[in-house]
Amino acid sequence: MRISADNMSETGAAGSLNAEAEKFLADNPDIESVDFLIADINGVMRGKWGPTEAISKVCNPGINMPLSIFGLDIWGREVESTGIHIETGDIDGYCRAVPGRINRAPWAPRPSAQVLMSMHMENGEPYDIDPRNALQKVVDRFTAKGLRPVVAFELEFYLVDPAVFQRSGRMGKDDGPGPDRQHMYSLSELRGQSELFAEIRAAAIAQGLPIDTIIKEAAPGQFEVNLKHRSDAMAAADDTVLLRRVITECAHKHNLRATFMAKPFLEWPGNGMHVHASIIDDTDGNIFSGEGGDTRLQHAAAGMLSTLKDTLLLYIPGFNGYRRLQSGSYAPTRIAWGRNNRSVVVRVPASDDRARRLEHRMSGADANPYFVLAGVLGGMIEGLEAGIMPPPAVEGNAYNVPLPQLSDDMDDAIEDFERSDFIRRLFGADLRRIFAEIKREELKAFDNEITPLERSTYL
Repeated sequence: MRISADNMSETGAAGSLNAEAEKFLADNPDIESVDFLIADINGVMRGKWGPTEAISKVCNPGINMPLSIFGLDIWGREVESTGIHIETGDIDGYCRAVPGRINRAPWAPRPSAQVLMSMHMENGEPYDIDPRNALQKVVDRFTAKGLRPVVAFELEFYLVDPAVFQRSGRMGKDDGPGPDRQHMYSLSELRGQSELFAEIRAAAIAQGLPIDTIIKEAAPGQFEVNLKHRSDAMAAADDTVLLRRVITECAHKHNLRATFMAKPFLEWPGNGMHVHASIIDDTDGNIFSGEGGDTRLQHAAAGMLSTLKDTLLLYIPGFNGYRRLQSGSYAPTRIAWGRNNRSVVVRVPASDDRARRLEHRMSGADANPYFVLAGVLGGMIEGLEAGIMPPPAVEGNAYNVPLPQLSDDMDDAIEDFERSDFIRRLFGADLRRIFAEIKREELKAFDNEITPLERSTYL
């Protein structure tokens, strides 16, 4: 029998995963159960629990889950207009382990593990609607050119008292007006949560997440965790979906709720998810440094700006996120770039020549990291391939410059996404349509909700 190169590659990958699983189980004989995780189209973790021996199955051939998991809205409800539910017979795919992502879950009350997965079809091909597989296609475009993105995520979140938050929508003990309650960059505020952050750091290390700094951010109860730069873009996105789970689970142990909601409090800054990105060539040299480096950097920045309207729905995927786009809020509102300027959407951070990079400041912390990175990298390579130049860099306050303004209306973002040829080329027509259908149904749900303010005003 003749074995194709693809089959040999798949067999080799399965063997490597099996070896990884066997080593993990040998090193962790106390494990009693496993969480099998897959990020849906919104970046929400879904999956199932299983016994320890199921780890070998998730390596090859994979565990069954319906492909329609990628047709759910943010509340986990089927969106029938996607056409991937009962119309297809609700067929199963195979969820396979991501290499290197079989790890302990240190927060669990009993010895437990978790496995991050991606979706494949019955014939072994990656399922195109899985956002992780969509990102892989973008990364493959760089690989074909002998290039590798180097990326890092920064993730903001609030810690709130769940009892107070559910009752009044307020934070709790740290709640109150006045700048004296912000404690921006405060070390004493970090010390106040020292046990929690020690657990977050320990859990991140146990799962191989390259956690870097932890910072007190610009609002009461708001913090930021930064991840180190990775020359593996897929791993960087995996790190981020897993970090959100680490923070959520560790906070729960301390009777706190971690929220990545883009704008949980109108009077305080929203939660962002910033992406730092540079590109290295086959000599590991930064293409944004040295002779011609700044021109290439401007090409990449221009690509990010020129595709921003098309990709806005990826960065701000929910109704609440558009509340974050306010003048003076450090969330960008205009299609602008600048050097060492935090009021723009694409920033060139202060650095030496070797570390020159771009920072994308658009995304809310509740966005899907795979989609966010696909949009950012897709825009960068678009600009590099086209050789386009951006408008002049903005100096000072970008909120006041006469440049195109981003819409703060989710309906506009859906329309721009749905008719975008760039998105079709980036993801394919099916994923473009399915994501737009899900977002339209979510928007309809918010439009059909009568707010407490309306009732208190008119009743």
